[in-house]
Amino acid sequence: MTPTAAPGFETPPGAPRARPQSILFACSENAVRSVMAETLAKRIVGRSVYIQSAGVRPGVHDPFVDAVMDELGFDTARHRPRRFEDLEDDNFDLIVTLSPEAHHRALEYTRAMAVDVTYWPTADPTATEGSRDSVLAAYRATREGLARRIKALLDWRPIGSV
Repeated sequence: MTPTAAPGFETPPGAPRARPQSILFACSENAVRSVMAETLAKRIVGRSVYIQSAGVRPGVHDPFVDAVMDELGFDTARHRPRRFEDLEDDNFDLIVTLSPEAHHRALEYTRAMAVDVTYWPTADPTATEGSRDSVLAAYRATREGLARRIKALLDWRPIGSV
């Protein structure tokens, strides 16, 4: 287990790097940030990389996530929050944690595994107070921040390509 710096698998410029074949996105409740990350990443890579999400504890389905993801054509309404322990497969190449609590849990979870764990500090939009518009703006900001980081993380060139 070697922690890596965001956006993950850092290598010298121009050096070949391997693309992970499986990624887990984790946050505190698997209801907002990790759901967005899983959904965005699956759209970017399709089925070429196994992608899942989990939380330290299962939260409650969040309709604001549905609203901001629907703006981009994503359907998250069927997602059901799950814990690390609920995962069918725990063999991941990379775990991206989005909250301090999830990062600590991922380090415990992977103590005896050869897996990279990286932490992306990501604001929790559920802490936003105010009008519906201001809350939606916070969720959109989280979505867009995750989208930028995921695109950078998954923008690999095949090893040996120019």
